[in-house]
Amino acid sequence: MHKHNVGRLTGFTLQARSVKPSDAVYNVSMSCLSDAWLTEVARRREAAVQWAREAGRLTLQWFQRPDLDVVRKADASPVTEADRQAEQWLRDRIARQFPGDAVLGEEHGEEPGRSGFRWVLDPIDGTKSFIFGVPLYTTLVGIEFEQTSVVGVIHAPALDETVHAAVGAGCVYEHGTASRPARVSRRSLSDGLFVTSQVDSFDRRKARALFDQLAERAYVTRTWGDAYGYLLVATGRAELMIDPVMHLWDAAAILPVLEEAGGRFTDWQGRRSTSSGEGIGSNGLVHAEVLQLTEPFAKPAE
Repeated sequence: MHKHNVGRLTGFTLQARSVKPSDAVYNVSMSCLSDAWLTEVARRREAAVQWAREAGRLTLQWFQRPDLDVVRKADASPVTEADRQAEQWLRDRIARQFPGDAVLGEEHGEEPGRSGFRWVLDPIDGTKSFIFGVPLYTTLVGIEFEQTSVVGVIHAPALDETVHAAVGAGCVYEHGTASRPARVSRRSLSDGLFVTSQVDSFDRRKARALFDQLAERAYVTRTWGDAYGYLLVATGRAELMIDPVMHLWDAAAILPVLEEAGGRFTDWQGRRSTSSGEGIGSNGLVHAEVLQLTEPFAKPAE
């Protein structure tokens, strides 16, 4: 058993945590888990939290504006100048402070790096909510090391809510100036809240029956989705969030947030993955029950 003191960041404390070499939760080699490496993770977490908030404030300049110009991309998903400018703003900060890090973003593609770290950005997750003036959109900043997510930030600019986490260092929920540890609930699905982004996204997977089964088992079902649904799970306000269709930039920030809050994030087969194109985020307690329902609809392993 190895213990590492990971120091202190502005505004919150990173707590030492024991990590076993076989710990499948993080899948990071023990050679990385040095004090120096954990310090590098902590530096990036602090920057990611600050920059997600600042990029979020930038998006608010366009939020609920009647003259907002919306363009439909090739896949029919919407994009705005707010998406593009917020992502470029983030990229500029990363390039200046962490010039060796790679960057992948929804709007501007991938910039290679050499440090082993890669930032994964979605400046406005929930653009459909954003363009209709609904405040349930978020700015997502995830950081991978050697293709494993190690830092996640979910920031809801219009609601001034943030959850952020780093491997082995816990998850924090901030609402305005208030801050507390983020923890998932211990409620069952039959007593709990199931959220998703869009019901017809299950049709794209020929999985409407799955949605119906989950809605029948849950006490309450709502479409308070996109990354805000995972924020609800991480803070104990929802028990289950499911996405039939996800991209890496949708998922990279979510995995460390949910795991550090005591929950789970997997694909529909139960694999701990941010690149399967689908996702289940839960309080952990309901996960096995949900996997029994999702596995018949899961994408085959590649």
